[in-house]
Amino acid sequence: MAMQDSAIEVTPAAPSDQPPTANKQNSLSPVEAVRQMLTNHARERQLVLIQDFPDPDALSSAWTYQLIARTHNIDCDIYYSGTLSHQENIALVKLTGLPARRWPLQKADHPDLSQYQGYVLIDTQGTTSQLSARAQKAGLPLLLVIDHHAPQGKLEAEVVDLRPHIRATATILTQYLQEGLLTLDHNNNKHIKCATALMHGLRADTNQLMNAAEADFLAAAYLSQVYDSQLLSAVLQASRSKRVMDIIERSLRNRKLQNNVSIAGVGYLRYDDRDAIPQAADFLITEENVHTAVVYGIVHDEDEEREVVIGSLRTSKITLDPDEFIKEAFGQDNQGRFFGGGRSMAGGFEIPVGFLSGFYENSEFNRLKWEVFDIQVKQKLLRLVNPEDGVINTD
Repeated sequence: MAMQDSAIEVTPAAPSDQPPTANKQNSLSPVEAVRQMLTNHARERQLVLIQDFPDPDALSSAWTYQLIARTHNIDCDIYYSGTLSHQENIALVKLTGLPARRWPLQKADHPDLSQYQGYVLIDTQGTTSQLSARAQKAGLPLLLVIDHHAPQGKLEAEVVDLRPHIRATATILTQYLQEGLLTLDHNNNKHIKCATALMHGLRADTNQLMNAAEADFLAAAYLSQVYDSQLLSAVLQASRSKRVMDIIERSLRNRKLQNNVSIAGVGYLRYDDRDAIPQAADFLITEENVHTAVVYGIVHDEDEEREVVIGSLRTSKITLDPDEFIKEAFGQDNQGRFFGGGRSMAGGFEIPVGFLSGFYENSEFNRLKWEVFDIQVKQKLLRLVNPEDGVINTD
């Protein structure tokens, strides 16, 4: 991983659930490296970027960083370019007042990037955020990357804190709190809501703590002293929309089973229904004798005038690495960026439709296009789950 000469790179530790140490080039711990970066950029303004379609882990972690940065007189604005379509994500933002804003790429009312002195990536390494390219084009320096996913490519930043053995970025941010970057105040309503959001992000990325490691449990124990359990309950009780239920039903109807893997294409989806795909994958993996589920569809974005194949993977097979599986299946673009990746027990991919983009109601063109992409995605996945020479063991 190439770094600038002045950068501090936090290297992934062995899977021991202990906080990683900085590389030999620098004796600072991860928290001290972040603290030094914040001190060096005090009284500046930073742009915080998260995934295009942010999940609770990204949303809560970005909010926590914003509060930490404020203690160094740094103002942060949190942006994503996609949409909030999962009912729990919408409820989380509305009920807590979480300060993340949408920045549609094709809209004229975007923020003035000249007001920022740098940008930060949280729960992403830029591969799942189209806004990172805008920040780079504007000449903003990348100050910090915090993520729990495996490395997705070359990164150049002042500080990089990547911890693939940690199950949630919310766990990393909670460790920042535990180690003194910010002390949560039980009497501060904003702190209570942020702790609640962190608890939700941590639970969401660890399958309600069932896939949690020691570090995640310790983080949850710390947050349990501050968070609002009734507020979290209200977020979790958000009901699914009829459209989401229809897409789940479509995935069940279209699924193809091979070697204990369920693969389902769900056709075209509206942009606002994108989060139905991971929910469908969550549902399919509950079927008897299925250890891995992959659901995908073509998401049509009228505002951005583009289409992209979106897919989600869920697995309960401990010997399957979702990150390796997705990278092997779909490879890289012409700039060397992978079309997808993953973490423990889950992953996702996004493949631009490109030249063939264009949606026409009830047209033969749409039907043929979907058939081509459906066949191509299935072939790439089935090649890896073939019981004879695939990467998934049959035992």
